[in-house]
Amino acid sequence: MANYTGELPLASAPTLKLVHPTPKEKLDMWTENWKVWGTSLSLEDYIERETHLADIPPTRDGGVTHWILTDPTLPPDARPVLSFCESLRRRTFVSLPSGEAQEGIVHGIGSVFCAPAYRGRGYATRMLSDLGPILNTWQKEAGKSHFSILYSDIGKKYYTSMGWLPFASSHVSLPPAASPATNGGNGDKAEGVKLLYEEDLKELCELDESYLRNEVTKTAKSTNKPAVAIIPDQSTMTWHHLREQFMCSKMFPQKTPPTIHGAISTGEPGLRVWIIFSRVFYGPLANVKSGNTLYILRLVVEDETDTDENAQKLKSVLQVAQAEAKEWELSSVAAWNVGDVVKRLLKRTGLEYKFVDRENDSITSLMWYEDGKGDADSVEWVGNEKFAWC
Repeated sequence: MANYTGELPLASAPTLKLVHPTPKEKLDMWTENWKVWGTSLSLEDYIERETHLADIPPTRDGGVTHWILTDPTLPPDARPVLSFCESLRRRTFVSLPSGEAQEGIVHGIGSVFCAPAYRGRGYATRMLSDLGPILNTWQKEAGKSHFSILYSDIGKKYYTSMGWLPFASSHVSLPPAASPATNGGNGDKAEGVKLLYEEDLKELCELDESYLRNEVTKTAKSTNKPAVAIIPDQSTMTWHHLREQFMCSKMFPQKTPPTIHGAISTGEPGLRVWIIFSRVFYGPLANVKSGNTLYILRLVVEDETDTDENAQKLKSVLQVAQAEAKEWELSSVAAWNVGDVVKRLLKRTGLEYKFVDRENDSITSLMWYEDGKGDADSVEWVGNEKFAWC
């Protein structure tokens, strides 16, 4: 508890352990970190969101684990919660140069928090230093864990010192924009594009999974390095969309929560471009500094050729994202770590955009549990996009 009045231990004290918090201890921590992360919601709504997100299909049955650093010999609910975080379990593909992609799991660390009364004492560092090795074998019955991840909002140095090494952290940013003319009055927002709803995602995610498995194997063989990917499966998309729907229900009580989850160009399978996106709110709508963003969770170009036709397909789906950003009062559209093919196609679209290299926020970071250093020069992270964020 943040108001613990006993003598505080050294961060190196052997009595300190990582344990799982009680419901009251989680409530205490959510109340504390709401002051930092929850300003777009009331405290009541923020706690409702965190409780809700811990009990949805993607997080039920061990999908999320909460951790605290404390002295477990002290009574629960009366002991100091010196630091707090959670880990989310996701599915992965990992391929060595000599073999095919194998499925495993990864734990992504999020919500790292230390109450103000306990800061500056090294408790968060102790918690994470202990947690890194634990996640190597945590929930091993669900699969082998080759690595763990986190997304640093405090630059690259702190987490690097503990073994989570920085990988590519850039994005393309587009402004919100009014909807193009509808296509024949059928509700689509641009010529040659179809909107994606919840019922459309299962088939696309399964197809994408097969594409990604092949890409991971191919990348490992061509680079002669291990290649890894977090799988953009329907469960992962559901987690983002349930979070989004909760936020929209609170921030836009007069509106029905969004049902449009992406867009796909029309045409034959193997020749399409599609995006799946989510609306993310960090602060009040009226504050331009909130940074509320429509994130493209996953961008797929099935036929990676640099043609005007493909550029038009990309433009059409991105215009849907821009229109949705405008509709929901978001300041920008962002797609993480787009590849060279998309960069070339963007130049042909005529859309306004800019590239951003992030140095301080959402730094994608990986701790490697296998042989080798595990940095960006020795491991290929395929499909390092926003859907994997936790």
